[in-house]
This record gives sequence, structure tokens and C-alpha cells, in this order.
Amino acid sequence: MTRIVPALVFSALAVLPAACTGAPVQQAQSPPPPEDAQPVGLRVQRVAAGFEHPWDIGFLPGGELLVTERPGRLTLLSGGKPGAQRTQVEADLSDVYAVGEGGLMGLVVDPEFEKTREFTVCHAYQEGGEPVDVRVVTWKLAEDGRSASKARTLVTGIPLNDSGRHSGCRLEYGPDGELLIGTGDAAVGTNPQDKKGLGGKVLRVDAKTGEGLKDNPFADSSDPNTRRIATYGHRNVQGVALRPGTDQVFTAEHGPDVDDEVNRMKLGGNYGWDPSQGGTVDSYDESVSMTDTERFPDAVRPLWTTGDHTEALCGAEFLDGEQWGELEGLLAVTALKAQKMFLLRLDDAGEKVESVSVPEELDGTHGRLRAARLGPDGALYVSTDDGEDDEILRVTAG
Repeated sequence: MTRIVPALVFSALAVLPAACTGAPVQQAQSPPPPEDAQPVGLRVQRVAAGFEHPWDIGFLPGGELLVTERPGRLTLLSGGKPGAQRTQVEADLSDVYAVGEGGLMGLVVDPEFEKTREFTVCHAYQEGGEPVDVRVVTWKLAEDGRSASKARTLVTGIPLNDSGRHSGCRLEYGPDGELLIGTGDAAVGTNPQDKKGLGGKVLRVDAKTGEGLKDNPFADSSDPNTRRIATYGHRNVQGVALRPGTDQVFTAEHGPDVDDEVNRMKLGGNYGWDPSQGGTVDSYDESVSMTDTERFPDAVRPLWTTGDHTEALCGAEFLDGEQWGELEGLLAVTALKAQKMFLLRLDDAGEKVESVSVPEELDGTHGRLRAARLGPDGALYVSTDDGEDDEILRVTAG
């Protein structure tokens, strides 16, 4: 069965309430969302275990699953059903900076993998043990799936700090095949609003070259970083999801101690996070509002927020296909701290959350939940993230 969440819901025109100690902004809270009609249960199966912080999941044409593990490992699963066999992929990942939240993170498989055998990851990068940046790199998987070699580096210069805090980094293909990159602000107050930097952004780049696209909002800039920016003013984007059959893209983002957000991506939009308070403070001031509409009246308001607490929202994916029954079309969002999965029902325009629920089968039952990826078989694959004997789960309608 599914538990209905008494959470805050905002339309695209609503105003986000201030953080508990943030700058005062006008509040405009919508009524609680209605309950889902006739909620159904889920079936959760363990595909494989023995992972350490599995961060993302990709699907290969032959039915195998490719998994990134944050300490700097790539693992190949023989399939998506229980009992799948694990094979560690030999790859030179010695330059991965695996500290704190940093390490080997997001993953996407080239849609033309059968021809190219390529996949792309983002990872925290180090030289001589010192953190340098977060970068996006394309790899090529050997024919036998047992090894991989670097093909090219697409993007460098995404900020990284010693602790690895707020490293991002989620990858997703957009509606036109472009590569979307959700980044963190590296806990540096000026990064989210700095349009010459790549931290606290969603980047939109050519999937083969890493260059900003010609129809990006700042495509005329002389700065190559600025040309890559799709949206800015973010804290730590952990999930990016394309709604099937549309050009609608949604992100999931960590708040401080309040207001984790689900946002609709609007090209050129400022999402209002500014812990530098316009550059007036040197510290990383997390008392400011996640969406500061006083400082930025045109800031894009969140589609949904967790309100006066944080759940540590993470992966995001739409449930697509008739096999989901009444759950088809819902946006599934995993949570680390809350150890649960939220199901959001959106209106057709993607401008309003109509209801929010939590299925009891993924409500504190499997620990911290990170990745959420829809497989070619129509099942949702979720990774746990407790750091010891983590699992890949297969979720289907009950």
C-alpha cells in the first residue's frame, strides 16, 4: 500500500517559504495535495548485493547493468533479475578522488552503444592525492565487458573541495539527445550565482564534445563555461529526469536543513540559492532561503519542496509503461536521509504536483536510497547507499 505524505506542494507561480533562519520572504502555500485514488503496492526484489555506495546504473543492449561505485569502481551485472552475477570492470580509475560525497558518480550509456560501446561518467578528479575538480569523461567498454578505457574528457572545471561536499553529479540525456549535467556548488557561497563557473548548475552540452549548445541561454557568451549553463542558482543537484514523450526535464536537489526541492528545468532560470548573500559575506551562509525571492524576484519557484525538514532527495525517474497500471507517469524520487521513495503525480503541463505518496515497500525498509533508473524491461532499478553490502533493487508494480 502507499502512504500519503502531508507535504508542501507549490505550483510554478507559488512563492517558497523562507528557511527557518533565512531572509524573510512572502509565503504562499498551496493546499495539501489530494490522495492518490486506489493506491497499489510495489514488488521489490534484490538483484545483487555486495556493493559499496553504488551511485548510478546504466543498461546495456545485451541485458547487462553497469554500476558506478563511489570509491572508484565499475561493476557489470549479468542481468536485471535476482541472482545476477557481478564482474568488476578493469579500468584505470586511480585519478578518482573518493572523499566524502565525492568519487565516481553519475553514469549514462550512449544510446548508440551497440556501435560505439561508449558510456559517460562524472567523477571527482585528483592529481597526486590532491582534489582538482569534478569532470565528465567518456569511456569505451571492451567487447567482453571485462575492461574499459578512456575515450575522451568532455567537461572539466566543475568545482571540488577537499571534503568532497556538494560534488553533484548526475547525468541524463535531454529531449534532443543533449547531455544534461547536474552539479553541486562545492559548498562555496559564490558558486551558484557565478555564471562563469560550473558549480551549482545544470549544464547542457553536446554529448560527444562537451561544448555548450548553440541554443543554450548564454550561447553568445565569450566564456566557454557560461555557454554550457542551462540553469543556475542551485545547491546540489542529485537527480535529473526527462518526462517521457515530452521536453519536460525535472531535477531533485538537496536543501540545507529544510526545503529539498523538485524543480522544473527552465532554460536560463535562476533557482535562487545564494549563500554568499550577493557576495556580502565570505562564509557559506546556509541560513538563506533555498529560493531567495527577495534577492531574486524572478527566481524559478520550486515545483515541490519538503518544507521544514530535509529528506536528502536524490535520484529521479518517471515510471513509464502500461505495466505500472495506475502508477504510470509518476515521478519517483529517492531519498538518502529519509530512506524512502516519494511518488509525485504531476499535471500534464508539468507545472503542478497533484499528489505525493510514499509506498510502504520503500519506506525505511532498505536503508538509504540513491539511484533510480528505468530499465529497458520497464522495471525501476534502485540502489541502496549505506556503504556496506549495498544492493541493486528491482521495483515493479505489485
